[in-house]
Amino acid sequence: MTVGDLGEFGVVNRITGRLPQGAAVMLGPGDDAAVIGASDGRVVVSTDVLIERRHFRRDWSSGYDVGRKAAAQNLSDVAAMGAVPTAVVVGLGIPADLPLAWLDDLTDGFRDECAVVGASVAGGDVTKCDLVVIGVTALGDLRGRAPVKRSGARPGQVVAVAGRLGYAAAGWALLESGVPIGPVLEEAVAAHRRPAPPYAMGPEAAELGASAMLDVSDGLLQDLGHIAEASGVRVELDPRAFTVGEPVAVAAKELGADPLEWVLTGGEDHALAAVFPPDVRLPPSWQVVGRVVEGEGVVVHGREIGRRGWDHFR
Repeated sequence: MTVGDLGEFGVVNRITGRLPQGAAVMLGPGDDAAVIGASDGRVVVSTDVLIERRHFRRDWSSGYDVGRKAAAQNLSDVAAMGAVPTAVVVGLGIPADLPLAWLDDLTDGFRDECAVVGASVAGGDVTKCDLVVIGVTALGDLRGRAPVKRSGARPGQVVAVAGRLGYAAAGWALLESGVPIGPVLEEAVAAHRRPAPPYAMGPEAAELGASAMLDVSDGLLQDLGHIAEASGVRVELDPRAFTVGEPVAVAAKELGADPLEWVLTGGEDHALAAVFPPDVRLPPSWQVVGRVVEGEGVVVHGREIGRRGWDHFR
């Protein structure tokens, strides 16, 4: 069966029937809007759009992969503010001939990724479209903390990252190349299809005193450039401080690429990058990779680097 066989309201009922609601959802699907609770009266909001053939390919990724990825990249933005994700709402454009099995997998992917952080899919909308288009709005609760913005970096502080870097870029390059994917390389391909953001590290960083933070979605150099610009500072990175994961190193050797370039400029891993006071004792989940100094821009080992990373219009 396809979504066209069910019709609009049958599709809506099929989706909502697969989605349990968490404690933060005071009113879920079924009315004109949902009602989500926030413990301190403030709600963190982020939104994103994924379009088939630009953000994902159905011949590369299952519906379940796409659901996990779409939820992850939005939930990660909430965590990057130091907040705890509570809910998402989803706008969905789908072709009439889309198999119901793919739609079920997409729904389950959203459900399971939200479950990682205790969030819920609280509602949304569906319409007919020639391609699969997914618009996601994620909500979060600061739980009494101040939001961690991009503009709080100061000279003398350290820059640290939590999560993986370079994996998704390596996975995309492997899929694009068409080379055989062995067991080691599969981890990189899986990272492209389904990122694993370090959600808990966002609120943790806020508790540790992070003064600036963001989600690494478009490449570390480009995203740290946002912190440098918003804070009026310079970020200096030490290339020796970065860990290149085995799948990234093996993929680079296979394709004749520079693994450090994937680490520094590859997007969609949704790691977190944060700036901390120099005297903070960071747990092992955070790796110090640089420092904040007076000046502007981002440099690697004393060399000026332009903003290199993903840009939709470049």
